[in-house]
Amino acid sequence: MKYKHLFFDLDHTLWDFDANARVTLQQLHIDLNLVDKGIHDFDIFYKNYLVHNEKLWERYRNGYIRQEELRLKRMWLTLLDFKIADEALARQLSELFLQLLPTRTILFPDTKEVLQYLTDKGYQLHLITNGFELVQHGKLKSSGINHFFKEVITSEGSNSLKPKKEIFVYALNKAGATAEESLMIGDSIEVDIAGAIAAGIDQVHVNHINAEQSLIPTYTVTELKQLKEFL
Repeated sequence: MKYKHLFFDLDHTLWDFDANARVTLQQLHIDLNLVDKGIHDFDIFYKNYLVHNEKLWERYRNGYIRQEELRLKRMWLTLLDFKIADEALARQLSELFLQLLPTRTILFPDTKEVLQYLTDKGYQLHLITNGFELVQHGKLKSSGINHFFKEVITSEGSNSLKPKKEIFVYALNKAGATAEESLMIGDSIEVDIAGAIAAGIDQVHVNHINAEQSLIPTYTVTELKQLKEFL
């Protein structure tokens, strides 16, 4: 085998963040009576949340904001879109969201089957994720895929963030792997693929949404089951 160590991203690659976030926010929309507070259209609320979340994550990755600011501000800004300037509600939403989100279990199609296939073939599987330690481990456990991974490297645990080269070097050292025998598998060209290229690691772009590619990865798949074609 050309590769011995496979490093997966979690959110948007294996664990369907958007679907899980939607279910969680939908529950909170009901539980916290957000309709009575002026949020009548849940779909708009959810879409606005995704926009704010993505922008804030980019700022977090670039070191402009801290973890606590990211968690609160994505809710605060979404509420402001509905002219609700209620910091207590934003904090409540943030705390409950972080409690409930890791319990969600929606994975992309064929995730468990592909992970089992790769394990059976003798690959060592690991994770490199920009998520937070407790949240990401909660997601893995709830969705029943934690046992597949030997090492789980989070941005919080490694004190670095993709696409920085340092988190990939940290992951290689933790796994006892070399760049030449490793493969990074992730959905984001800017974060997973660019970071792996900088660290000298081959990459697979899991392009679930057929996004335009600004870089040419080593491999591209549109479904996880296509990994079986070359691994």
